[in-house]
Amino acid sequence: MSSVFFGIATRSFHYTHTIGRSEYSGAGFRHPMDLAIGQEDAVYVVSRSRQDRPDGVRVTVCTIGEDYLREFGRFGDGDGQFVWPISIALDSSENVYVADQWLNRISIFDKGGNFLGRWGVAGSGDGQLNQPMGITFDREDNLYIVDSQNNRVQRFTSDGKFLAKWGEAGSGPGQFNLPWGIAIDQRGDVYVADWRNDRVQKLTSDGEFLAEFGYSGSGVGEFNRPTGVAVDKDGDIYIADWGNNRVQVLNADGRHITTFTGDATLSKWGHAKLDANPDMIRQRNLLRDLEPERRFWNPVAIEIDAQGRILVSEAVRHRIQVYQKDNY
Repeated sequence: MSSVFFGIATRSFHYTHTIGRSEYSGAGFRHPMDLAIGQEDAVYVVSRSRQDRPDGVRVTVCTIGEDYLREFGRFGDGDGQFVWPISIALDSSENVYVADQWLNRISIFDKGGNFLGRWGVAGSGDGQLNQPMGITFDREDNLYIVDSQNNRVQRFTSDGKFLAKWGEAGSGPGQFNLPWGIAIDQRGDVYVADWRNDRVQKLTSDGEFLAEFGYSGSGVGEFNRPTGVAVDKDGDIYIADWGNNRVQVLNADGRHITTFTGDATLSKWGHAKLDANPDMIRQRNLLRDLEPERRFWNPVAIEIDAQGRILVSEAVRHRIQVYQKDNY
């Protein structure tokens, strides 16, 4: 699929496959809220699950080719445990950092899932957190945290030392209303999905306002509660337009390139489950129209790897749809 507007150089993308199925443990996800891409095609997926099924709270590690590797973490407030895990990021050594929206803290693991430490305290002062949402690392291994209820972004060292903060409540430049996702481009500029303001803001690493993209609505270039944001090496911006059930792609100037609405097919794990459960096959064959199953339902997070593969997490459908940017 491809679209060209306003003289933008042609970009083309194609859907490749789907990863995942609904599972509380093992090969699958349960409300996957965020993902991070490591070495050798490893994908780290953090599942939020449901409060009545805390057994599904975990981090699942698989490959982009859908080979199950391992899982770690579980529900609770102790070391290596989560209550409301919301986002995940990897440092340069592929240590795993998970933000917990309820516990207002960051938990750290090595890539094998061994617990290394945690930091964070609730509050509104410097270095304190009130419902952290998106997290990401810069090239110096400093961690940026979207401190959502405090309507700001904070920067820390990887071991939790407070470095800087910027932002405040509002709808003006550099202000936020319940921000969510965050990304850093190759120049070090920061992009924040300003959830309640229905826009994405671009700022310097020190919080100086540079640009904003979008406003409320369902048309081209409009957003309804954007959640995740990612930027590729070409400077193209990918935004999970959560309330509009789509992903919009903009160029570096904010001009619309194309929109993904979802093209999902059954995943490898999904086929395996059907093959092992004939009753599920019979029930599925009763469906007259599978088209709605292909489409996004509240996409929440986006990651892009070095090969231009775009991974979009859908919390409601417990899966990741994968697209390829051509000639990347």
